[in-house]
Amino acid sequence: MSRRRGRQPSPEERRLWEQVTADVDPLAPRGRARAEAPDAEPDETPAPVPTAALPPGPAASGASALRPPAPPSPPPLSPLEPRQRRRIARGTRAIDMRIDLHGLTQAEAHVRLRGFLSYAQSSGAAVVLVITGKGAPGGSPVAGERGILRRVVPQWLSFPEFRPLVVGFEEAHAAHGGGGALYVRIRKSGKWGGR
Repeated sequence: MSRRRGRQPSPEERRLWEQVTADVDPLAPRGRARAEAPDAEPDETPAPVPTAALPPGPAASGASALRPPAPPSPPPLSPLEPRQRRRIARGTRAIDMRIDLHGLTQAEAHVRLRGFLSYAQSSGAAVVLVITGKGAPGGSPVAGERGILRRVVPQWLSFPEFRPLVVGFEEAHAAHGGGGALYVRIRKSGKWGGR
């Protein structure tokens, strides 16, 4: 029984990964920490910190009190209102802006999409069109990057990093590209405390 290999990263993705991990120091393997401390006896364990030594109040409950407060969770995504969608599909409500991502690599598309959505928000846009393209017919793996944006852009828009910019999204009407495009509702600037 052979194991299936996953998709190999493109040279652009490898370069991006190398940039991200350039300043990361690897952790020492678990066995090496004891070997590097020759003074320590193998069966010595550090003495527990007495509870009286901890400051009074919530910190006395343990390490969880030392953690900073969690950031607010992102608001849920919500689709366009049906009336708004009908008006956009009929052309009685204009799309504020549009961006065409098809033909770009994932790394290029991600950077451009983030910048575009930030610009749309600062410009007061309410609904934008994001064109991903439909990809090659049949979805052949030989096509490489073709069609991948149609799958990954909705995932990106669902990530917390985009939530301060995006209220919701859904597939566009056939008149605007159907399965190869998305209507994206833009969050008004300052409407979420997570930014």
